[in-house]
Amino acid sequence: MIDIKILGTGCANCKATQRLVEQVVGERALQARIDKVEDMAAIVRYGVMATPGVVIDGKVVHSGGVPSRAQVEQWFAG
Repeated sequence: MIDIKILGTGCANCKATQRLVEQVVGERALQARIDKVEDMAAIVRYGVMATPGVVIDGKVVHSGGVPSRAQVEQWFAG
């Protein structure tokens, strides 16, 4: 089971990032738990200063702006 966290306060970019990650996970039929983290103190603990951020299995893979579909697909390749 892949543990995915979307870090953000609920802005449009954060929502778009969450939708994109959910689409790719669904298309690949991956077993994943996707959590939304909106608490700024929790976000800062990950070292993310610009949202949205994405954490996969405890590792920050993205922060600031909506990632491209190709980036998201790359996170789950292999």
